[in-house]
Amino acid sequence: MTQPTRRNILKTVGVVGATAFIAGCNGNGEDEPDEEEPDDEEPANGDEEPEDDENGEAIEPDTRIEFDAQTSGWVGIEPEEIADEENPTLTLQEGESYEIGWEEGDGQQHNIEIRDEDDEVVDDLETEITDEGGDDQFLEFEASEEMVTYICEPHEGTMIGDIEIEGNGEAEEDEEDDEAEDEMDDEENGEDEDEMDDEEENGEDEEDEDGEDEDE
Repeated sequence: MTQPTRRNILKTVGVVGATAFIAGCNGNGEDEPDEEEPDDEEPANGDEEPEDDENGEAIEPDTRIEFDAQTSGWVGIEPEEIADEENPTLTLQEGESYEIGWEEGDGQQHNIEIRDEDDEVVDDLETEITDEGGDDQFLEFEASEEMVTYICEPHEGTMIGDIEIEGNGEAEEDEEDDEAEDEMDDEENGEDEDEMDDEEENGEDEEDEDGEDEDE
């Protein structure tokens, strides 16, 4: 039996290594392709938050607006439009009467005030600071354009909500009626002026005719 020589062994190892190298370079198709990472980015319009349509309609006049006074914010109780909402925007009708306040609270010191754009209390609409709600923590008022926010003085950084005032529908109708009347008056005045012009022209024609008769 022929013993393998050192040269034969080296040749064999060299052939095996070269074969492996060539296979690795050419690729044998067994390597799995890199998995693409999922794209976590949402479409551009996916980042947009839907507009808040709540509290868009004006609260009915003579409504009692009640909150739960929590240090983290005013939580709406009634009317239904603001129920469970924190610091909801109150849309009120100008010139109409409302009542606003709180009976339930978290045991901390609270009050309620209505302020204008200069952060001043409107028409003394504010209650005493207390840890218990009740009838003395409600304000009766008539909505006006100067009203901008309702707020708790001790917690004005968190217990604050916006007030939006809508024009009174009757007032708008009155303005439209006045405009219509003004237009009618303008039309009538225009017709009267036209009639006067016609009369003046007729008068001038008559004078001319009279003058011609006298000359003859």
